[in-house]
Amino acid sequence: MNAVKESILGADREPDLSFQSKATFEQYAQADENTGEKFMGQDDFVNAIAPATENYHKIKREQYALLFQVADRKKVGRISLRDWGAFENLLAKPDAEYEIAFRLFDENGLGTIKSENFFRLYDQNKGKDTIPFDWNCEWATLYVGSKRHRHDITYPQFSQMLRGLQGERIRQAFHIFDKDRDGYIEPEDFQRIILETARHKLSDHILQNLHTLCNISTGSKISYANVRAFQNVIREMDLMDLILRNATQKTEDGRITRTDFLNEAARITRFSLFTPMEADILFHFAGIDAASGRLSLQDFAKVLDSSYQSAYALGIEAAGPVSDVADKAVSNTKRYLHNVLESLHHFALGSVAGAFGAFMVYPIDLVKTRMQNQRAGRVGQVLYKNSIDCAKKVIKNEGVKGLYSGVLPQLVGVAPEKAIKLTVNDLLRGYFGNKETGAIWWPHEIVAGASAGACQVVFTNPLEIVKIRLQVQGELLKTHEGVEKRSAMWIVRNLGLMGLYRGASACLLRDVPFSGIYFPTYNHLKRDLFGESPTKKLGILQLLTAGAIAGMPAAYLTTPCDVIKTRLQVEARKGETKYTSLRHCARTIYQQEGFRAFFKGGPARVLRSSPQFGFTLASFEFLQKALPMPGTGGDEGPAGHVEPALGLVEAKAPLPYLRSRNALKIILDLDENFGRPKVPQGRGWIPLTGANA
Repeated sequence: MNAVKESILGADREPDLSFQSKATFEQYAQADENTGEKFMGQDDFVNAIAPATENYHKIKREQYALLFQVADRKKVGRISLRDWGAFENLLAKPDAEYEIAFRLFDENGLGTIKSENFFRLYDQNKGKDTIPFDWNCEWATLYVGSKRHRHDITYPQFSQMLRGLQGERIRQAFHIFDKDRDGYIEPEDFQRIILETARHKLSDHILQNLHTLCNISTGSKISYANVRAFQNVIREMDLMDLILRNATQKTEDGRITRTDFLNEAARITRFSLFTPMEADILFHFAGIDAASGRLSLQDFAKVLDSSYQSAYALGIEAAGPVSDVADKAVSNTKRYLHNVLESLHHFALGSVAGAFGAFMVYPIDLVKTRMQNQRAGRVGQVLYKNSIDCAKKVIKNEGVKGLYSGVLPQLVGVAPEKAIKLTVNDLLRGYFGNKETGAIWWPHEIVAGASAGACQVVFTNPLEIVKIRLQVQGELLKTHEGVEKRSAMWIVRNLGLMGLYRGASACLLRDVPFSGIYFPTYNHLKRDLFGESPTKKLGILQLLTAGAIAGMPAAYLTTPCDVIKTRLQVEARKGETKYTSLRHCARTIYQQEGFRAFFKGGPARVLRSSPQFGFTLASFEFLQKALPMPGTGGDEGPAGHVEPALGLVEAKAPLPYLRSRNALKIILDLDENFGRPKVPQGRGWIPLTGANA
């Protein structure tokens, strides 16, 4: 019921978490053989939070079982629906990653970590050959107390300790390997330090080339300054991402130098200025495979993207410039094919939406046409007093079916007509608008809408002329004897190709300003009146209302053009003036019927066009959400894209997985072996859980 309500009225938040939790739980849970009650075991839990399709190159999938200890609040080896709901609710918190890590050590669930529990779990999970870490050092005692005066650790203390833990681990490890106490260590020792402390955060490209860091200076060893600079690069990768994006956008070829990077960093940052050594390290690792000092975002992706695997690991042969050209060609081809398929997808949805909108208001359209074609005074007999009188007489003389005269060709023709209008408007808004925010300058909105209206005339004019002649022949059959009823195909054959485009200039004169007014108004109503935003989804009722309101001024202000088009396209009756051109038609109507004749059928046109486009656009947006283009819908991203291409690009994997993965990244700062299965002597493989840890 809630889902239906949100679909109609919209929603300011994500769908009810309890509903999502239950659906996921039902998918992965199993039933107890004795009681029939459903539960999740550890393996079920891992399947739920770590989809098998994702890439576990950095953090192994079995390590996600570590989080089962957090979800299993009663420590019984299984979790209920209530436990699962509580865990998903925990994942939804803004600081979920740190709180999950905290709860792993807060075994009593009292909101503080007993120091003995912390050290016990740490000793159980660290690797046998891990570089030693002294918890009695001055830095550690500031958080956990000295050996004789340990104290419980609060959540703020724990999270802040983890924030600086990696730096302290690297500092202590450096001292262990700096046996000469001269401030230098061997490249191999540096490589071991980073592999043990930051393997889960760095790309293969960096990890495989760690030993080359000694080449940024004249010596063959690595100094402590190098190590600290390298750690700062790791910590500031997201900020570097932003700086690199801004800097590369300002160059013609999308490539930058070290100087460009530092200049852009000075423009963007207030206090986080990068040192020359930090810039050297960034450009050193990004430029290992580059021939020049000018690097692109693709080069920096090897450094900033922790899921970036080496060419060898992916089974790709490095082929220098030829490989780059081939990659670019493949990328362009994929992008072109994707754009074609996306256009076809939009076209298909627009066709269905257009047909639906046209059918819903067709009776009003028929009344509008007959009112506009009615000539006053000496020119013709006045059959209808007003739109309501017209509708009554149509039903009386022709039955309810008369209100749908010519509906079939309308549905056949309106599908491609509305589809091309919606597709062209979407494409041009995407072209003119900001690619990241979607913002668009209002004159570009008008151009996009007007262009969409111009393109639709290819389908609109033949459709309109056939539809109008079918709509008015009903009254001819009642008022003129001997008039033969004609089919849509007869009208098409009789008119010929050129005849089908009679009145096309008037059609353009109507459709271009209509769409130029309608689409910008509709989008501004959604955003400014109803508050549509990335975090607020509008419901069908709000979309219908925005579409209907936007259609009112667009329909009424273009009524004169519609009257002229109708007169040009309807075959003149005996004794009536035959119009020869758009100008002749407009002048004759004004001379014989007055200025008010240009707004005949105006109210009916508003009553038709306003809800029609409301129905069309609302159903189009509903269909886009209900039937997304294959490969783009849902939250789950493609396998192998655990991390975004660069840090500030949105990742597409399910949110529970992303949050769980990030929590593990924090936990692994303690030791990379947390959550890995151990092999106690003589007992085989035993997973690390709360019961047997």
